[in-house]
Amino acid sequence: MKILVTNDDGIFADGLKALVRELKSIADIVVVAPDRELSGMGASVSLHQPVRASKVTPLADGIESYAVEGTPADCVILALGKLAKDKVDLVVSGVNRGANLGDDVLISGTVGAALQGCLHGLPSLAISATVGDNLYFDDAAKFAALLVRKFESGVIPPSNCLSVNLPNLPREKIKGVKITYPASRNHTNTIEERHNGKRQYYWFVRQRVNKALDEKTDAWAIEQGNISITSLLAYLGNRPSPAIPDSLGSELFAEFQQI
Repeated sequence: MKILVTNDDGIFADGLKALVRELKSIADIVVVAPDRELSGMGASVSLHQPVRASKVTPLADGIESYAVEGTPADCVILALGKLAKDKVDLVVSGVNRGANLGDDVLISGTVGAALQGCLHGLPSLAISATVGDNLYFDDAAKFAALLVRKFESGVIPPSNCLSVNLPNLPREKIKGVKITYPASRNHTNTIEERHNGKRQYYWFVRQRVNKALDEKTDAWAIEQGNISITSLLAYLGNRPSPAIPDSLGSELFAEFQQI
């Protein structure tokens, strides 16, 4: 299996490095990621400016790695069209520093990169770790590897694009794995007026919204200490991504606890 690994936090982000360390033991990998942090880019594509790519020091021995002056979606398009020497079987984006929940999946560069992979006909996975006192990138990477195996075995249908979020907890304190859908909750909900001494400007502020959540949503699952797996609708026509059975959550949780 050949995996394209990307992100929106930049080529040298710790979450990306953790993902590469874990996935290189189960697949051939090529890394194509932005040359800097580009959160909030969604699925935007650079149509009116050149996109440049440079080889960088491999993130792990033998792993071809490229830094791209472009968006996360640009990285996927460029990798699939030019940079990956062999056919790519799967796109994995992350591990993102911070959760991507609810309506925020629409602006997430991490999710946008995965959606671009799915639009190219590939199974894709975006994985994010909630920020807190500690960062559990290694655990998130191990869970991503479990999902890669499920794709490879056909347990997860190949036309799926998954958005996966882990709570800010060590593996032994995670309560379960839930199959969810995005909550109707947008965190970019406050606009502040500011002034720099010369002109007025506006600043978008991300704040947590306290409102009741359905127990099937991604935000509820994370708040209760669970891992959330959401299958996104990657097609705009009448071909929604196949449903994932709730039983897969229990199966993944059992395997995750045994790693």
